[in-house]
Amino acid sequence: MIKVNIHEDAHGRIKSFEMSGHADFDEYGKDIVCAGASAVVFGNVNAVLSMTESNPEIDLGEDGGYLHFNVADPDDEKLQTILGAMIISLKTIEEEYNEYIRIEYL
Repeated sequence: MIKVNIHEDAHGRIKSFEMSGHADFDEYGKDIVCAGASAVVFGNVNAVLSMTESNPEIDLGEDGGYLHFNVADPDDEKLQTILGAMIISLKTIEEEYNEYIRIEYL
């Protein structure tokens, strides 16, 4: 199962998230849940890097089953919009494939 843990500050702003695990919906190369979640997350991380002044800490696991993203200053509205859009997209996947992906706020 893919687990996405989202960490917010006291004001409800996203300050970090962690995605870990594998969906195991289908065999490697045919797993649409993994492909969808990966495309959403990496597309939005790239949008943060390209469209904001944020300089996030990004840690990738070696086997492709782990990503940690952390921002020192979550005040940037554009950053929050991009991360919010990412979560909406991930929730859409979770609604259809909830046995394979879980999103939690911590």
